Amino acid sequence: MWLSAALPWPAQPEGGASLALAAAVGIVLQLEALGLQPQIKWPNDLLIDGRKLVGILPRLRWRGSQVRYAQLGVGINGVNRVPVGAVNLAEALGRREHPQAQPAGLAARLLRGLEWVVAAAPHAELVRRQAEQRLWRPAWFEHQGQRWQVDGLAVDGGLRLRRDSAVAVLQRRF
Repeated sequence: MWLSAALPWPAQPEGGASLALAAAVGIVLQLEALGLQPQIKWPNDLLIDGRKLVGILPRLRWRGSQVRYAQLGVGINGVNRVPVGAVNLAEALGRREHPQAQPAGLAARLLRGLEWVVAAAPHAELVRRQAEQRLWRPAWFEHQGQRWQVDGLAVDGGLRLRRDSAVAVLQRRF
């Protein structure tokens, strides 16, 4: 299923939640309600057992110096065939034809997830905490040709990395 939505978003997003993280958490909460344990692969994928289930494409649409709205694209594998390294929801739920993996069930869950996104927009720390609890932390993360450890998330949605005493924060570009 592919979904594109325009959502209300604070006109001045400074201090507000990261759209990418809020979207990830909103969808993760819906998947957790099905008994799954998805992880957020920064900056915009959701994984089940290390395999991609959901891709998220967030964009803020501006008019001058103010945000007009948030644009969000979501792709989720329901019952479709998937490439190597991915998984569909029916398989993740352990049934070839699970009703929640069908388009109607997926659409309802995605819309409930988007409601959470809009409600969470002004609550950056809540979004960060929720996302960090579900953050995928590989053994190492390559940045600038070196191996780093994933240390967590910054309030603005950046990925905090640590290597010895060095710290780096990667930012997602909109």
